[in-house]
Amino acid sequence: MKKIILFSLVFSLNIFLCVANVSSQDLLLVKSEAPKVVENTIVKYGIASFYASKFNGRQTSTGAIYNSTILTAACNILPLGTWVKVTNLKNKKTVIVEINDHLHYKNKRLIDLSRSAAQKLGFISKGITRVKVEVLSTPQ
Repeated sequence: MKKIILFSLVFSLNIFLCVANVSSQDLLLVKSEAPKVVENTIVKYGIASFYASKFNGRQTSTGAIYNSTILTAACNILPLGTWVKVTNLKNKKTVIVEINDHLHYKNKRLIDLSRSAAQKLGFISKGITRVKVEVLSTPQ
């Protein structure tokens, strides 16, 4: 009986995720510590690009292993652990990512996104796009 109930719950959750168009990677946004919510929202405008596939499996500045399917980003002007909402100014698509890496110090772009974040923003074919970055929370 317990197996039937467990199967029903898992099956129902999968159906819900399919209907809601939510991927399992989007559910992995669990943090061990509560982020500090920013009261006066910081907004920056600039150019976004996305990580080259050669970086998949390499270590980021936070020590995490970069995975192109997880919604993360690199930025030089925001602290590691900051959660930001990135909006593609050409098509108004948005994505929420965590800053877990730094860009090369000579890089002039505002943010470098994971491949899955760039796909959600719809600029994979172009390579770069103009974005608005809004800080949602910062590490404590």
